[in-house]
Amino acid sequence: MDWVNVGDAGNAADSNGIGAVANDYRIGKYEVTNAQYTAFLNAVDQTGTNPNSIYKSNMGSDARGGITFTSGAATGAKYTVRTNMDNKPVNFVSWYDAARFTNWLGNGQGSGSTETGAYTLSGNTGLISKNVGATVWLPSENEWYKAAYYDSTKGGTGGYWAYATQSDTAPTVGTANASGDISNPGSNVVNYNGGAVWNGQTGNVTTVGSAGSSSESYYGTADMNGNVWEWNDLISDSTRQIRGGAFSSANVAASVSLFLQGPSSTSDNVGFRVASVPEPSALLLIAVSLSALLIRRRCNFL
Repeated sequence: MDWVNVGDAGNAADSNGIGAVANDYRIGKYEVTNAQYTAFLNAVDQTGTNPNSIYKSNMGSDARGGITFTSGAATGAKYTVRTNMDNKPVNFVSWYDAARFTNWLGNGQGSGSTETGAYTLSGNTGLISKNVGATVWLPSENEWYKAAYYDSTKGGTGGYWAYATQSDTAPTVGTANASGDISNPGSNVVNYNGGAVWNGQTGNVTTVGSAGSSSESYYGTADMNGNVWEWNDLISDSTRQIRGGAFSSANVAASVSLFLQGPSSTSDNVGFRVASVPEPSALLLIAVSLSALLIRRRCNFL
């Protein structure tokens, strides 16, 4: 995973009461890609039995899907990325699929469990809250919102942008080349409103981050206002929340925009990104190194 650090712990919420986070954390710089989700599928479903329906057939049959299943392929290689889709965001994933992916990451990948970790799952039912002590999880609404819109330097004292491109002006619609990269990268460019026409689709997912660094958020996240909507951790009655906008959104999703969906629902325009505990600070690393050095010296005297 490519991570960005989200600092400025204890920041104030915006005027809607959203975005305050008491601690530092990390969040995925990009949406989870088809290549990353394929690695997950091949690790946890080596024989192709598709436990808990973590693979959806639309991933292989829909023109905007990015992963093919081949039952006759070798064990551990049943799933492959479709042409030009490796670095496009995975879609057709439910909230439960996204939660299982975070469990797998937090449990060390490989043969790590998908059913316990950040979330304790039992099939695809229920509204599951994050477990205490989680190391990788789906971002909370506040964590997602802060990473997208907050800027500790805005106005001199910190504030929120209207869009996740460090702008209060509606972004330029992104277009695409034949491989699905944004073809007009630059400042304040977002894949929305069906502008990314490629692979025979009027509006499609594009390569994560291909709009360029000048279209990233203050913390360096990409595509938080387009490409695909993203699951987060918020529970509302019987639904979960998605934020961010998508290639199909007629109007780019400003900071006030959100949708609520059933956790089992899937779509070609919904994916996710993940959050995790922060990296140890430089001072902590120095302290750990000094402690280890003192222990070694002490042992030499014994």
